[in-house]
Amino acid sequence: MKYLHEDAVKRAVAELQHIHPFFGITFLVCKRAELEVGTLESFPIAREEEKFLLECYHPDQRSKFYFQPFHTSDSGDRWLSPKYPSSGSQSTRTRGLLASAFLHIRGTDQWAWDEKYVDVLRKKLDQDGTKLVPAFWLAVWLFRNRKWAEDATPGSVLQAFEKEFHITKQESVLFANDIPRNLENNVFQSRPFNDARFIAGFGSAPDAEPDEGGTLQQLQLRNVGPVERLDFSPAERLSIITGDNGLGKTFLLECAWWSLTGHWAEGRPALPSQIERRTAPSISFSIKGNSDDTGASKKIVVPYDWDAKTWDAPERRPTIPGLIVYARVDGSFAVWDPAQHGTKASTRSDRLSFFRFTRDDVLEGVKGRIEGLIRDWVRWQNNPDQTTFEMFKSVLDRLSPPDMAPLTPGPPIRLPDDPRDIPTLVHSYSRVPFTHESAGVKRIVAMAYLLVWAWNEHQIYSGLSKKPPQRNVVIMVDEIEAHLHPRWQRSILPAVLDVTNQLSVDIRPHLIIATHSPLVLASVESDFSEGSDGLFHLHLKDGKSVGFDEIPFLKHGTVDAWLTSEIFELKQARSREGESAMEQARALLAASSSDRDEIRRVQTQLANALPTEDPFWPRWLHYLEVKGVRV
Repeated sequence: MKYLHEDAVKRAVAELQHIHPFFGITFLVCKRAELEVGTLESFPIAREEEKFLLECYHPDQRSKFYFQPFHTSDSGDRWLSPKYPSSGSQSTRTRGLLASAFLHIRGTDQWAWDEKYVDVLRKKLDQDGTKLVPAFWLAVWLFRNRKWAEDATPGSVLQAFEKEFHITKQESVLFANDIPRNLENNVFQSRPFNDARFIAGFGSAPDAEPDEGGTLQQLQLRNVGPVERLDFSPAERLSIITGDNGLGKTFLLECAWWSLTGHWAEGRPALPSQIERRTAPSISFSIKGNSDDTGASKKIVVPYDWDAKTWDAPERRPTIPGLIVYARVDGSFAVWDPAQHGTKASTRSDRLSFFRFTRDDVLEGVKGRIEGLIRDWVRWQNNPDQTTFEMFKSVLDRLSPPDMAPLTPGPPIRLPDDPRDIPTLVHSYSRVPFTHESAGVKRIVAMAYLLVWAWNEHQIYSGLSKKPPQRNVVIMVDEIEAHLHPRWQRSILPAVLDVTNQLSVDIRPHLIIATHSPLVLASVESDFSEGSDGLFHLHLKDGKSVGFDEIPFLKHGTVDAWLTSEIFELKQARSREGESAMEQARALLAASSSDRDEIRRVQTQLANALPTEDPFWPRWLHYLEVKGVRV
């Protein structure tokens, strides 16, 4: 079996856009029912039109509206009201020129074609100054979801239309019955046509519920912040963002968060570039939802409002994201939960549209919003139902560095001047109150807590909303290596990739990670997948403007090799003094002639910068011997 091609359906809409809707709806309803000519009969035309619209013009099952590809006064709005058969179409059938194509007794369902209906319809086409109705393209639209035999041809489609709607020889003057010559091979395809993918480019129906479980598909920045032009298409599973300080890694994460949620995590919006440029500042994005199995989603373009000095995010989005946890570099977190904030996030106050927690909020809690790590940890630990605590322990264990002591909860303790029970972690040397832990331990445990807390709350509120929990979870982490020992940096990203399995095996994680660390990049050499992961690099172009590119992920093996790669751009994986000495020494080795005083000067620099066991020494000492320079 085969199906009509997406490109053919798109062209059908373009070919039909000048045709009055009557010819694609009312006329065909009457023809399929073989309405009598000249003899009135009972025919519930509005009800039959409704059935036909549901069959052929209802691509969005979430909506009661119909999509029509024909002429409309507003080319940007192709959606017909559910009342169209009894209102708009009824008006067309009973008033004006097209009404004279029928015999009809008002107030009844008695209908018939007038004997001169073909002349009336032809006159309507001429009056509108339109071409004949393109029968082939009308058939492509109507039969877009139909299965076709392997030997079907474009002629088969046209023949099916003429047979199904009983097109007579007299009526052929209304139609262009030829098959276009320039079809190439884009008439049939092997996979079924997808209505959801197709209508994504035309905007959602007025009453359509937003698709849920969205993830960021594309982000485009024009003259915003440090960049003149940035195009970011996140990978399906893992996107790693690298680049020097000040080039926009955090800025990019903030814009990604805003694109998904409609709110700025920090509370302050991104600003347009202060440099005068021809292109107006804009942020464009598309969010892929659960129903977008073919990858299509509507692109939203938001220009900067110079008067309001902000970005006017659309109040109604075609897609709302799944659960999002954003770990910011200052220790704060932002959480967006569709079960709690949902489709009305943009109309609520900023306080309720998402959760913004400072580092202290995460630990101490915020009344009415979150109990905080210290209370929740002890509460989970003492609860007879250990489900959440076991999940928390599993996440902690997975985030622990494999060659160091695991992060294992111990019994709570009391501390002087604090009435609360304080959770503890068991180390090889002692049991340490969490409030006394290092900055690195606190950040990772806080991340573990927020992930477990957010997922647990999402499950609870999903149950209250009578909806299943979302499968897509977006995790954004800025400077994932912050405060971590090199051994921990070498394991943290693979751990975060895997940690969602500790929450639920049904979760599909989507990670956007910013890092400066070569150890972090080296750590994912075994886990990185070209099909689902991406490496992105912010860099200076000609020392004047910021560039952003997706680059191939190459295995460099050692951290030294990563440091000298195009990501970190060091000439030598050494101190600055060692790099300078080595570069000067290599220049002397390559020179055809040399000055003894220069050789001695470089020798002094090498002796100060390089360790005695450095592998460069044998080569350099041989050079000194050849040049007759004693040291």
